Amino acid sequence: MGKLINWLLDENQEDLWNFLVALALNGVFLGVSALLLWPLDRLSLVASLAKGLGFLLLATISLAFLLGVFQRVLRLNLYQRSGAYIASTLLTSSYLLAGWAAFSRLTIDGSLAGATFWPGAALYLIGLLACLGGYYLVSAFFAGQIYQLLGLPFILASYLVFSVWPASARFLYRWLIE
Repeated sequence: MGKLINWLLDENQEDLWNFLVALALNGVFLGVSALLLWPLDRLSLVASLAKGLGFLLLATISLAFLLGVFQRVLRLNLYQRSGAYIASTLLTSSYLLAGWAAFSRLTIDGSLAGATFWPGAALYLIGLLACLGGYYLVSAFFAGQIYQLLGLPFILASYLVFSVWPASARFLYRWLIE
């Protein structure tokens, strides 16, 4: 067991460690959300968020792979064409983060019907925490400091915009949600 822990804590395994921490945080989020939503009789929301997180994981893996192929074909790297490399990675991670913010907002929208103030506030908080979990998941694959520094404010701002204007989430990410 000690060898496994030492192997995981080795600096060469940082990406794996970030991924495992992101999965664990999302598991804790889903568990706490289930405990909070159980008295409100809205456990189906947790199942929807879990399915969405699974889809976000698959989409992130796929887009990270396709972005890597794209960057290799065009010979984009951090040392020769750093601007294009950073911009393409930032756009890809931002697209995933905004998509997750739209999904979490629209998923919660279905549970808000007939909710009073406090249950509605709890649902918005769960959506905000879902955005945080999505941010950690995407950040495990796009681990550069610039992506992490801009990613968190971006996903929170996206969630806020989609909360104020949910029609924009439906317009931009309808194919993803439906």
